[in-house]
Amino acid sequence: MNQFKLAIDYITNHDILLFITYVVFSFVCAFIIDKIFIVGLKTIVGRTKTNLDDNLIEVLHPAIYNSILYFGFYLAINITPIHPKAIFILSGFLKSIIVIYWSFGLFRSFIIIIKWFSNQDADGSFIKKKTIPLFDNLGKIIIFLFSVYFIMLCWGINVTAWIASAGILSVVLGFAAKDTLGNLFAGIFIMADSPYKEGDYINLDTGERGYVRDIGIRSTRIQTRDDIEITIPNSVIANSKIVNESGGPYEKERIRITVDVAYGTAIEKVKEIMNGIAIASDNVCTDPKPRVRFREFGESGLRFQLLAWIEKPEKRGLVIDELSTNIYNSFNSEKIEIPFPQRTIHIKKTD
Repeated sequence: MNQFKLAIDYITNHDILLFITYVVFSFVCAFIIDKIFIVGLKTIVGRTKTNLDDNLIEVLHPAIYNSILYFGFYLAINITPIHPKAIFILSGFLKSIIVIYWSFGLFRSFIIIIKWFSNQDADGSFIKKKTIPLFDNLGKIIIFLFSVYFIMLCWGINVTAWIASAGILSVVLGFAAKDTLGNLFAGIFIMADSPYKEGDYINLDTGERGYVRDIGIRSTRIQTRDDIEITIPNSVIANSKIVNESGGPYEKERIRITVDVAYGTAIEKVKEIMNGIAIASDNVCTDPKPRVRFREFGESGLRFQLLAWIEKPEKRGLVIDELSTNIYNSFNSEKIEIPFPQRTIHIKKTD
């Protein structure tokens, strides 16, 4: 109170008039710039196809207007011959208000931007609807820290010691939660790289195989063909070889059934039987059509391979069993021999 009393003692009628003039001028400037800049800018962005720029101007409008207004107040205070401590307090208060306005504006702009990006491409975008809460929290933390930093600068507080303490604390927390942080960053990179998505049928080099049910920040959940849910830490998946059987242009998958027949068997007849079995199956796709290839002259017979497409990766075992069974039975019916390695042993007699 004493500081403000001293400040008032320094002020003359001329100074009061000058102060009021600057305040009024600040309102006028803020109003004119607001009309020219903001309204003009809204007119320009109104012609674009997206409403992203319109929303950004809307949320940043209060920060821009009040920054111009409070800057005029700041000039008015500094030209008024009041006590230096009172100038320091009032100036710090005005600058802090401006920082708060911009913090709220930037935070709301950040949320608008990540939501807009998440709706652009559901599969290829780094920011997805599921990751919005993560970026929401990260954005809050970063903007809050920067806001505190600039507010401290407004009041002339030395932040070097605070930053050093925060750095030491971060190192300690990093060592204490290195596994959790490893899974966290691996989850972010998995969502960014998108080696698989929910609903894909994947194989890992560690042996896990099944449908991806959930991709979380810490772990990924896979449901196997035995209806067992496996939770795998993201750090493990990030360092594994992933075979995504649903990762192509569609979920169709080609299966191969290799079989040998005895030398002397009619090649065209073998192809006809194997191809007919595949075409007659309801589990084999008609497009692309199945086909049979004569691969090589094997040690014990002629090697053929049936190539057929199936709709879903999980049907592979079922279809291979069906086709293999029908091929074996048809070959038996047609008296086509399926050879197997045979060895003749001669025992040498000695005196």
